[in-house]
Amino acid sequence: MNVMTRQIVYAFGIALITAIVVPALVFYVYPLENWRNLWEMKLLNLSFIIAFPSILLFVGIVYGILSGIYWRRQMNKLSDDLHLVELGRPIQSFDDYSLLEFKAIAKQAEQIQKLGAEQAKLAQKLATEKAEDQEKRIQEIVSQERNRLARELHDSVSQQLFAASMMMSAITENNGQDRQLPVVEGIIHQAQLEMRALLLHLRPVPLRNKSLQEGIQELLEELAQKVPMKIEWKTESIQLDKGIEDHLFRILQESVSNTLRHAKANSIDVLLIERDGLVILRIVDDGIGFEFDQTRTGSYGLQNMNERAVELGGSLKIVSVPRNGTRLEVKIPLLQTKGDT
Repeated sequence: MNVMTRQIVYAFGIALITAIVVPALVFYVYPLENWRNLWEMKLLNLSFIIAFPSILLFVGIVYGILSGIYWRRQMNKLSDDLHLVELGRPIQSFDDYSLLEFKAIAKQAEQIQKLGAEQAKLAQKLATEKAEDQEKRIQEIVSQERNRLARELHDSVSQQLFAASMMMSAITENNGQDRQLPVVEGIIHQAQLEMRALLLHLRPVPLRNKSLQEGIQELLEELAQKVPMKIEWKTESIQLDKGIEDHLFRILQESVSNTLRHAKANSIDVLLIERDGLVILRIVDDGIGFEFDQTRTGSYGLQNMNERAVELGGSLKIVSVPRNGTRLEVKIPLLQTKGDT
């Protein structure tokens, strides 16, 4: 039951009780000699016994509607302010609240928003410090990354190319029969995509002396020249801390890598914009998609991307429909840090 219906029902009930109790008390104190007089008494050209309850019920319903409108406006105002808090934006005004209790709730919500903004700002500073400290340990990371990639190349691309080689040998032995050629072509094509995806991880420090916009454009331009896939992007120049840029770029790398290795997509669309105090990174492909509920618990890549978004005080949302592609969207609050020490 919504607030409008509740107020109407309450007011109707009170009016009904009043229409019964008040006449009963009056006639109990001042009893009538003849109760038939109630039918003969006129009020607004109607019998008193009908007019009096009708007037009270009508007043009750009108009051219920007006009070319901009033309370609904107050509730909507509070809901809108809480939505602003959810988005990490300050509440515009408290003057529209006529009740001190609602105003107190809104002020407490704003305090929570400020606390959350400070925590997000601290998390972003820590991410920046982490990125700067990471530069000092880059040589160790490069060595570890090369060893990991060597194992992955051996376990995936190497085996696929070996399978292609064996099938080509079988084709030769069958005097040129080419029924297996499409299969071989598919294996080689997937091996190439696997190789490109794994090479995306060869950059432990992805943004060196570049902005996030420049890094994304360079990465996607290079990728578009090497893979048979339509790649489009739209990026805006946004002033961000190094830690935020590094995390967003790594999320992009991980997402594109997953697309190349698993999605069997024909196109990728990347968007980087700033809207309503949020930095939005969106990656969309038209691949085969996946069952998200079955994948998220076991995918290290998805967990890693989500942890990076949360570390910046933001959120990551993935929508994937089997055979209809995948949409990944990251939203990070853009906090003002000028004057901070």
